[in-house]
Amino acid sequence: MDTGARAFITRADTVSITDKRLLKGARARETALRRAVDIASLDGLDDVSFGRLATDTGMSKAGIQTLFRSKEVLQLATIDYARAMFIDAVVRPAREAAPGVDRLRALIEHWIEYARTPVFEGGCFIVANIARFDSKPGTIRDALVRSHREWLDTIGKELRNAVGSHEATELDIDLAVFQIDSVLRAANTALRLGDEDVITKVRRTVENLLKAA
Repeated sequence: MDTGARAFITRADTVSITDKRLLKGARARETALRRAVDIASLDGLDDVSFGRLATDTGMSKAGIQTLFRSKEVLQLATIDYARAMFIDAVVRPAREAAPGVDRLRALIEHWIEYARTPVFEGGCFIVANIARFDSKPGTIRDALVRSHREWLDTIGKELRNAVGSHEATELDIDLAVFQIDSVLRAANTALRLGDEDVITKVRRTVENLLKAA
């Protein structure tokens, strides 16, 4: 075998080994974050730690620390992962509905399913965590606020679409968004306490807002 052939095999083996390591790292990260979002929804982001994840997943504490470097990085990654899960469960499927009233209703229905299932063991991730950090300025609070603001903007956009397409008359968009968000937060707590009747109240609140408009 000539030198060139040996070099090619060596490079190919190196790429294969690198790919396997990357895949293993990605799987380890996925395992850690999937558990982290459930811990955060149940006990808060402060309880998301290398030690807790090592205990819950069977992974090594050192291995998890290698993936995330610091607790703050781990917490921020947990927020990002929860955001992606929320988008997949609520926002993305609602895009199949027409903009405006239909999509707003779809968002609410998918949110109900998201909280009722629940996607996270402790219910809505943002509701479970934002109150814990509302008086703690810093990167964690900023990330939670950005994620929550995206959701509020999504609701507001569809209300504006409804007004723009004359499916609803003029209304105070900011107030309507606040009312819907408040009802959803309350519904999350009610569902955790086993009150399924709150789902009807959520739907009625949204319909009454649209009817009033």
